[in-house]
Amino acid sequence: MTTAIHDHLKRALGVLRLSLTARCNLACRYCRPENQDPRTLLTHQQRLKLVGVAAQLGCRRLRLTGGEPLLAPGLVPLIQAVKALDLVEEVAITSNGVLLDRPQAHRLRQAGLDRITISLDGADPQAVRRMGGGNSFAQVVAAVGHAQAVGLPVKINMVVMAHGNGDQVVPMARLCRKLGVELRLIEYMDVGNRNGWQPQQVLTAAAMTARIARCWPLQPVGRQPGATARRWRYGDGGGFVSTIASISEPFCGDCNRLRVTADGVAYTCLFASQGTDLKPALDSRQPDAVLMRQLASLWWQRQDRYSEERALRSQQADPRRPSPAEMAYIGG
Repeated sequence: MTTAIHDHLKRALGVLRLSLTARCNLACRYCRPENQDPRTLLTHQQRLKLVGVAAQLGCRRLRLTGGEPLLAPGLVPLIQAVKALDLVEEVAITSNGVLLDRPQAHRLRQAGLDRITISLDGADPQAVRRMGGGNSFAQVVAAVGHAQAVGLPVKINMVVMAHGNGDQVVPMARLCRKLGVELRLIEYMDVGNRNGWQPQQVLTAAAMTARIARCWPLQPVGRQPGATARRWRYGDGGGFVSTIASISEPFCGDCNRLRVTADGVAYTCLFASQGTDLKPALDSRQPDAVLMRQLASLWWQRQDRYSEERALRSQQADPRRPSPAEMAYIGG
């Protein structure tokens, strides 16, 4: 039986973003991971219990994140188990693609993975190196092909820093059109403290789409309720491009995401400073009802709208807030 829950702002729980590891094999400038896991990671059974209870509270989509989720040995078994139990409507992962070879793509598809989003921050090797992606460009482009070859729908995420890879917006649009995948342009965000975020490093969604539209006319498609991305269709039929504009166009009003870290700490906002430890309720000796009550209470008390509040401060980060969770830990 499903009991949909809503927070104080009438936002329903719809998506669980579950981090499997805080480790990553890259060092991207907008994240700068510490590259170490918490002392205790959730077990396979604890993850399954969490997904099952979240589904009973109305969650319909599961996104497995990191760090880099392909570094987590339990990824494929978890997908298999979630799909076998028919807990959610969709299971997806977000990956940097470096470890996604053809056999791994096949294993993920066979396990039941529905879609994958791959991160790529430049359209050539030099641009990727400049953003902290090392020599991964060729591997990541190949990973897109591997995913497509096994029938996995693919999108590409690009975090855009005005003075880092802002010159790559049009080249990336051109590359993604060639690859036949949707490019999602993400405004550089003030997540955590390690990336040294400054508002002048933000290239807005409007500026990015204007650059692309000078090369290929765009037709607005819009943003679906609860979605993060606003989409445009290429006028010549060359697919879609989208923007995630947490800085310039906040979407807190219908945010439906619960984030849980690899060690079982729940965050109701990407920019939150404090989380709630779910591990006691995830203990196998505790009935599901204990976790259900904790999640329902946590969600009901939720009043997060950090990005909207930031916009009221003219896109300045709040200097008074406690240190927020880092990107690689909270799972992006």
